[in-house]
Amino acid sequence: MAIKKDAVENNKPLKVVLVGNPNVGKSVYFHRLTGHYVDVSNFPGTTMEFICSRFGCDFLVDTPGAYGLSSFTPEEAQVRDEVLSADVVINVVDSVHLYRDIFLTYQLADAGVPMVVALNMVDELKARGLEVDAEELERRLGVPVISTVAITGEGVDRLRERLAEARPGLCDPEVEKMLARYPNLGRAEALLVLEGDSDVSVRRGVEPGQERDAIYAARRRRVNDTASAVLFERGADAGLATRLGHWLINPLTGIPALIFTLWLTYELVGVFFAQTVVGFTEGTLMGGYYEPLVRSLLSRFLDLDAPLGTILAGQFGLLTMAITYLFGLLFPLVAGFYLVLSMLEDSGYLPRIAILTDRVMSYLGLNGQAVIPLVLGFGCVTMAIITTRMLASDRERRIATFLLALTVPCSAQLAFVAAILGSLGAGYVILYGLLILSIMLGVGTVLGRFLPGQTVPLLIDLPTMRLPRPSNVLMKTWARTFGFIKEAFPIFLGGALTLSILRVTGLMERIERAMEPLTTGWLLLPGETAYAFIMGFIRRDFGTAGIISIPMEPLQMFVALVTLTLFVPCIATTLVIFKERGWREGVTVWLSILILAFLFGGLVAHLVHFFQGISPTLVLPLTALTVMLALFIIVAVSRQRETG
Repeated sequence: MAIKKDAVENNKPLKVVLVGNPNVGKSVYFHRLTGHYVDVSNFPGTTMEFICSRFGCDFLVDTPGAYGLSSFTPEEAQVRDEVLSADVVINVVDSVHLYRDIFLTYQLADAGVPMVVALNMVDELKARGLEVDAEELERRLGVPVISTVAITGEGVDRLRERLAEARPGLCDPEVEKMLARYPNLGRAEALLVLEGDSDVSVRRGVEPGQERDAIYAARRRRVNDTASAVLFERGADAGLATRLGHWLINPLTGIPALIFTLWLTYELVGVFFAQTVVGFTEGTLMGGYYEPLVRSLLSRFLDLDAPLGTILAGQFGLLTMAITYLFGLLFPLVAGFYLVLSMLEDSGYLPRIAILTDRVMSYLGLNGQAVIPLVLGFGCVTMAIITTRMLASDRERRIATFLLALTVPCSAQLAFVAAILGSLGAGYVILYGLLILSIMLGVGTVLGRFLPGQTVPLLIDLPTMRLPRPSNVLMKTWARTFGFIKEAFPIFLGGALTLSILRVTGLMERIERAMEPLTTGWLLLPGETAYAFIMGFIRRDFGTAGIISIPMEPLQMFVALVTLTLFVPCIATTLVIFKERGWREGVTVWLSILILAFLFGGLVAHLVHFFQGISPTLVLPLTALTVMLALFIIVAVSRQRETG
């Protein structure tokens, strides 16, 4: 028996499913086999949903990374159901982590799923002085095994050719005897029932089995025997990539490397892209050529001071401000940010940051794995909140969601933050980072202290360090940037239209006056900043963009920037929070963030105003010292209560 008979006999398109542990390269295979791009990253949790595409006459499905077929996690349960309905499975195995990955391979073999094994990253295995005997592995598994290097395409054509040879693997004899207890079930479902899968047991109307521990122990012995038999040394010691990976998780060398990486990221995104590139695209191209041309053309047909002229080419014009911000400011900054993030992802550095920051994350009631959603939040908070599903407990998901919504600016907002901070200077950059980080640590510490439950210890796979491939980095950067601009375009036009209508009808002035006690009295900002907060209810990034054109002193601009960074998340993120956490908790999170944003913004405003009266030259360092002292007190008191 090979590929399912009914699919072959009826000449139906086959359902081919990619299955493997996290971070083994499934999405790269998907791109190589279908030509369709998937977000390919070198850290766990990239694929959080199924992606399907035409694969010749058949269909190829990319699944989230899973360590087994079970209902232990939502991802594993979804992968299990895809495997049960698959005609062929391509099991992607990381040859560097063979002892780990073929545990799933043997489970697929016991389940009787027609499959082929794609043995990936054989080049990295050789760099470590090891090789794998693919022929011996094929003999032991009973299915085709193809050595590949997915990122270069090596072996992928051979994999495509051998798909027709897909067949069920060799089942453990003892397991095969146990499967006979369920003659009315298919082999895969019978295996899952034996292993105690409650979902399948309920679905088939039988009691869950109690043999999981025995089956897993026997499977682990088979894995160890096989891996020992097929792996052999080539006489080389651990390569530079291995040593570098160890250095980056050693605090003595890893912390300086992390600081240097953050500094380099700021220089690239905050200085080069935010100042040099944007200075040309926004100032020269858009401000010097595009906007004057638009106004000149429109002036031939209508009065620019009339309502329609104001809507099209005024301060918030659809054809002026909206287009300039999107393509002159936002596009280069988002592209620059994604370029850096893609390089960090593909190098294998992000999981090492998780290891390095595990202790710091513990102060937030999280473990180091939570750094992945937090870092992803700088790309898209909506996506990051979805990826909090990878966290082990509901408590951690709740904390991570709140911190993402409160303190992490997405790439859109970060673009404007970088532009504003770049114009204010390095001192404001340091104070901004310290403030946001302190608020994150302070709020996280309080949540970790008062929410019930304990932090789950960190368990994460470390991929091999590697040089990012320029083609993948550029493809990913372009795909993400284009996707963002495509999504942001109608929202920015809608926001610009709303602001223009408010300005034309005079409603903007009325709202500004109504908000004066809050903006001018508490935040000590000009009254015009009210419209930035109004648009912030739609999208924080649009609100942040709105303060650029308002005449303000540097300290006022800084206060507005901090407040809008902490402001309520965009509509898309809010809806995802409601979906993930429920409406009641979602509303609580939204209102809490609104209150905290104005509370912290006002405290910062009065703090800098107080220190400015003492010594204008020492405003920034005195504010920084006060923030650090407050954070130290919060953490110390929380830890004392926890130990007490």
